[in-house]
Amino acid sequence: MSNSADSPQGPVRRTFRHPVRVLTAAVFALAGLIFVTSANTAKGTNIRTDSSLLKLSDLIQQRSGKNAGLDDSNAALRDDIDALAQRDDGSTKAEDARLKALEQEAGTKKLSGPAVAVTLDDAPPNATAKPGYPDPQPNDLVIHQQDLQAVVNALWQGGARGIRVMDQRLISTSAVRCVGNTLILQGRVYSPPYKITAVGDPDDLKKALDDSPAIQNYLLYVKAYGLGWKVDEHETVTLPGYSGTVDLHYAQPVK
Repeated sequence: MSNSADSPQGPVRRTFRHPVRVLTAAVFALAGLIFVTSANTAKGTNIRTDSSLLKLSDLIQQRSGKNAGLDDSNAALRDDIDALAQRDDGSTKAEDARLKALEQEAGTKKLSGPAVAVTLDDAPPNATAKPGYPDPQPNDLVIHQQDLQAVVNALWQGGARGIRVMDQRLISTSAVRCVGNTLILQGRVYSPPYKITAVGDPDDLKKALDDSPAIQNYLLYVKAYGLGWKVDEHETVTLPGYSGTVDLHYAQPVK
């Protein structure tokens, strides 16, 4: 420490502020900063409850609806293009027939015929295990991607000429994917129950469902915990043509 003997200017006087006053001032300053930041963020709205601040699920549903509208617009434009092409093209009848056959194979045209519809659903909210089965885990009570894929694969195996999942036609590049307890198909989001409709010979389609090991495993959970499973046969069903883009962004056709 310095004193008057070794400091030509005399002792240095230090001013000490009361610690409680310093702490109080700091708290008020911090509170003011928080209030200003909150006001700038909310812009005069309640940032907890204001409906204009969409939750992620709301945003997904909004984008899904927008994609559905774009699909409808794309389908209308494709019909116009097809009509103009048929009016002005110089192809032969054989070429036209081959083109129509390719369009049917690609799934871009409507398809009608006898059909089988399969509906899968989550278990009821109060579901419990049937006697002789262990108590269910949360994953035992909901539809998974593998369940939907098992049905689609079995229907193709049974000779389906075309398949619709919910309201969309499947094509060769369609991917049936689940995120959480929702289905995402070609840019649109769906919640259970899920309905899969296949045009083809009903007997062959139902036999393929019965013979599928993956579906047999699913039916065990139907019996144990009440997952939804329903198979309906229809005399005539018309599947829509696929109306989305058919461009390959990540794969290239083999030459």
